[in-house]
Order: sequence, then structure tokens, then C-alpha cells
Amino acid sequence: MSDSVVRWEPLRELTLREAVSRLFEESLIRPGGAFQPIFEGPSVDMYQTKDDVIVKATVPGLKPEDIDVSITGDTLTIKGEFKDSEKVEQDQYVYHERRFGQFCRQMTLPTRVTADKAKAEFEHGVLTLKLPKAEEVKPKTITVRAR
Repeated sequence: MSDSVVRWEPLRELTLREAVSRLFEESLIRPGGAFQPIFEGPSVDMYQTKDDVIVKATVPGLKPEDIDVSITGDTLTIKGEFKDSEKVEQDQYVYHERRFGQFCRQMTLPTRVTADKAKAEFEHGVLTLKLPKAEEVKPKTITVRAR
């Protein structure tokens, strides 16, 4: 009897047809199972200008007072809650794709910012944050003079 260990590789044992069949079956047995996206919070764009870090988050259906924004160290946190205003029985739905509930989105800022000078605006479902860069990280110009 041999004492060798054989590494099990489950994907090697599946043909492409079997893998697709299994994926299809799982989606029928557990609706939304394999194709259900993970909801991490609002979609965000972040970019830098010379003086600021700009963050735009899409939060349709929320009011400004339903959004909490905080900065701790180099981490920006955006929290809120999408509330379902209508009560519909589960078996009455034809489609039920909108997400409801709390979200918390955390991102690492690309540079140090001055949080107490940050500005937040909310318009048409888009939260825009203007985070001024800390003075010590802003580029400094040094004039070179000839002698």
C-alpha cells in the first residue's frame, strides 16, 4: 500500500459542461445564489486635484440628514440606510431588485486631508465631498535664482 498524498483539484474533475450545469442548477435552487451581487454601499468616484481630494458617492433616494460621513486617520467612512417606504408581501413581487437596509462604505484616502475644513454637498442623489489636502502634503514651489 502506498502512503503518497494526492492533491485533490475539484476543478480538474469537472468538465466545462458540468461546471455550467452546476452553476445553472444553483441559480434555480437558490434564486440569486450564484449571480447575487454583494452590496457594499454606494458607487464612488475619488480623484485628486492640486489642493483637494474629491469624492462623489451615488446615494439616490436618501436625504442629506440620512447620511453620515466621517474621517478617522486615512479612512473615509460613508454610512446610511435605504428605507423601504412600502410594505409589499413577498409573494406579490414580480421583481425585487432594489436594496434596502443599512450600508457602510469605507475607503482609504490617497493622502492626508484636513477633515475639519471638509465640505459636503448633496444634489440629485449625489453626495460630493471636497476634502482639502493637509498643508504638509501639498507640493511646494521653490524659486531658483541665478547668481
